[in-house]
Amino acid sequence: MTSDEVRAAFLSFFEEKGHKIIPSSSLIPQNDPTLLLTSAGMVQFKPYFLGEALPPNPRLASCQKCFRTTDIESVGDPSHLTFFEMLGNFSIGDYFKEEAINWAWEFVTRRLGLQPQRLWVTIFLDDDESFRIWRKIGIPEHRILRFGEQDNFWGPAGNSGPCGPCSEIHYDFGEEVGCRRASCAPGCNCGRFSEIWNLVFTQYNQDKDGHRTLLPRPNIDTGMGLERTTAVVNGKISVYETDLFTPLLECISELVGKKYGSDDDTDNAMRIIAEHSRGIAFLIADGVIPGNEGRGYVLRRLLRRTALFGRRLGLEKPFLAETAKSVIEQMGHIYPEIVQREDFILRVIEGEEARFSDTLSTGLELIESIMAERAGEISGEDAFRLYDTYGFPVELTREIAAGRGLSVDLEGFEKEMGKQKERARAVRKFEVKESVKLGGRLNIQKTPFVGYHSLKHKTNILSILVDNEPVEMIQEGQEASLILESTPFYGEMGGQVGDTGEIRSQISKFSVTDTIRVPPDIIVHQGYVTKGSLTVGDEAEAEVDRERRLDIARNHTATHLLQFALRQVLGEHVQQRGSLVAPDRLRFDFSHPITVTNEQRREIQHIVNDKVRQNLAVYSVEMPYQKAIEEGAIALFGEKYGDIVRVLKIDEPAISAELCGGTHIASTGEIGFFQIISESSIGTGLRRIVAVTGRGAEAFIDKRLSDLQETAEYLDTELDSVLDKVGSLVIQLDWERKQKLILERGLAKLRAESLLGQAEVVNGVTVLVAKVPSSRLEILREMSDLIRDKLKSVVVVLGTVYENKPIFLATVTSDLVGRGYNAGEIVKQVAKVTGGGGGGKPRLAQAGGKYKDKLDEALRLVKSLI
Repeated sequence: MTSDEVRAAFLSFFEEKGHKIIPSSSLIPQNDPTLLLTSAGMVQFKPYFLGEALPPNPRLASCQKCFRTTDIESVGDPSHLTFFEMLGNFSIGDYFKEEAINWAWEFVTRRLGLQPQRLWVTIFLDDDESFRIWRKIGIPEHRILRFGEQDNFWGPAGNSGPCGPCSEIHYDFGEEVGCRRASCAPGCNCGRFSEIWNLVFTQYNQDKDGHRTLLPRPNIDTGMGLERTTAVVNGKISVYETDLFTPLLECISELVGKKYGSDDDTDNAMRIIAEHSRGIAFLIADGVIPGNEGRGYVLRRLLRRTALFGRRLGLEKPFLAETAKSVIEQMGHIYPEIVQREDFILRVIEGEEARFSDTLSTGLELIESIMAERAGEISGEDAFRLYDTYGFPVELTREIAAGRGLSVDLEGFEKEMGKQKERARAVRKFEVKESVKLGGRLNIQKTPFVGYHSLKHKTNILSILVDNEPVEMIQEGQEASLILESTPFYGEMGGQVGDTGEIRSQISKFSVTDTIRVPPDIIVHQGYVTKGSLTVGDEAEAEVDRERRLDIARNHTATHLLQFALRQVLGEHVQQRGSLVAPDRLRFDFSHPITVTNEQRREIQHIVNDKVRQNLAVYSVEMPYQKAIEEGAIALFGEKYGDIVRVLKIDEPAISAELCGGTHIASTGEIGFFQIISESSIGTGLRRIVAVTGRGAEAFIDKRLSDLQETAEYLDTELDSVLDKVGSLVIQLDWERKQKLILERGLAKLRAESLLGQAEVVNGVTVLVAKVPSSRLEILREMSDLIRDKLKSVVVVLGTVYENKPIFLATVTSDLVGRGYNAGEIVKQVAKVTGGGGGGKPRLAQAGGKYKDKLDEALRLVKSLI
């Protein structure tokens, strides 16, 4: 049977048993942003098992794309994979062990035709019910093995929740395979037995203390690996001998120029490349972009590990796009998304592989020298240098080191990573705002925020802080921080800056210059007293700067429209990676592997402004977190959310729904106009858009038009003719530059010929050292070439001042290089006199310096060097 036939047989079998067939979900879990990747078939059904949503049918079946990183270093053996397809049948409170076990047996023996005598079963220690069912089917008692919780019990996700025992079906390849011991049985890692199906019986609920009680309606969750099962059905020990991998291995064999099956080390490398190529293609298709954390780091590690094994096979040039094409061609009929996103997949792979290729050779040379010098362990500092400078994931360094019997100081590596993060924080120069846990000191846990609907609010002063210490009173001119009983001021959070405004009592005024949040959830108003004095307990009126708040709200709603437009134009892989919402501008960081084209940028801006003109309703609703995610609301990966969340929606039905606690306008028309100012890269796979709206957009456009008008006046032309006028000036300037270069070259030839008489013999070597009028390096090189060609055997060192900096060029003819003279060494020493440096090859080198007044002194050094 082919893999397609096994997949189809499974799904049709369970469809006959009343199961609804559900398509595979994405490798990025759509209903759980805290989960890294989809690692099992039940992930998309988790809300049904937890009773948070109603299933479309109590009986479900699927073939799910899965990815697990736990086995990455075992890839290449007959059975371990990172990317795989999981066949599964599920019961949501419907059938239980009797049906699950009987149907599993029916499918493997009748539909797949596996010999019953080759099948063994494992069960949980005290699961007598499963034991009776298996015995009733006809499995001999000696082929039913009991194991403990580590092997045959599926615990809850976290420290509490649904859990239960499981039963596994293992296939026996026979006594001639593996360790050949008489005692060999499932659980032995020799390779004789292959686990093909795991039946999980979710029958208990475990509380936080570890106590288990029976669920009123138990569930079934099973998983059968398609790759292993296809191998077993075809009598193959290795998954790489199935039709899921043989076309890929043939593709790799052609690239490498070696036949698979001729050498163990070569075969292992080919298997790793084949396995990883599948995962790479599917991860990118589902929206994962190479990065330095989370899912992006998993993909980057996979890509770079594959590139390394390719290099070991002699593949010096990029090759992963070719293996990805093979994956797409082979599996596109089952998963059409990889065909639809083929161009995107290939662009991401080519970009990442090119980046790593630049540093791979240098990094490999460095790790070789490190391993040659170190005894037993690579230091954390060295591992970090390989990661930070050469892009080697620490897991890759550990794997290379292990092959030579060395370990890696992972603790030291983590310390270096921590230091880097501290340096990054220092570079950003973020002001450290009162991070003291004030709640415990002041007995305040939370400041109620009333600013969604009101910008002016009567309240009381709960606390006053000066230099982070509580005081009872502050007076005019004094800087302080106020904590109110409740406030309309928004404290900085989620990328949105804090409000400014004024807090007034009957006789006093306090100017709020910033509003921040400190743990646990206290809003702190920072500023100074402009009139009178304020005392703890005073009644006060807090009023937010209305115009500034509206500017911020316009920009915040615009970021939501921007994310909508980005996903429309660039693809669903776009995910927010950071933002700044200020009154004068918005900044939005997002995942995307390549530059946004001018055409795409215009289309994104058009979509946003089109939605602005439609004046769509903007509104928020509060709902349970899980319900919001199920309805498609966007949540930030890794962000912690409460049980009840605020969802900001645009239009009905919503074109945009995001978990957001920020302040917004009531309708998109209030944005006025949206203008992108810039689009740029902020790191591998990360882009940044800066834009303005409302008053900011008006000011930006007014300034640009004003600049254009001034430019037209400088050029003595009409506004509409500026582009044509500039174009003609550029053409004219280009012609003038070419004429200047022709003249410079002619003059350089004359100068070079005039210098020939200055050559002198030093230590048996002809040397020509000269200071020449200001010239570009290109002209120096032409002069040096002419002198070399005329004098045949010579050391030439020329110096000049160009753009107010000294530059040098050195040439040594081949015969003198053979005698030990080196242009790179000479020019390096010369440039050092002027506070600079440089180098190059023995025959030709260049350098630059800082101090032009030391040029003559530097050139005088040449003769002594010779």
